[in-house]
Amino acid sequence: WGKLTNFETTVMNFKSMGIDNPLAAGLVVFAEVFCAAGVITGLLYRLALIPLIINMAVAFFLVHKGKLVGEGNGELAFLYLVVFVILMLTGPGKYALDKFIVRKFK
Repeated sequence: WGKLTNFETTVMNFKSMGIDNPLAAGLVVFAEVFCAAGVITGLLYRLALIPLIINMAVAFFLVHKGKLVGEGNGELAFLYLVVFVILMLTGPGKYALDKFIVRKFK
């Protein structure tokens, strides 16, 4: 939420990391706010996980250079990446909005 409400700061943080493209920051904000909301509610669940998986893969492999230990490690990004992949494989839960929508239109 902080990246969305302070978008200018987010863009400046991306510039400090060598990513001088506001579109990249916008895609990260989209993934971390709107796609995360889709995962939480179960709305377009697997589709919403794709940007989150890409986001965490970029964070871990490119930003943190795949380091799991030491200073500037990507341990948290790796953990989120693994969790998002597991969520993709297991699918939405019993109370996902997708299931309610499908039942409504059957």
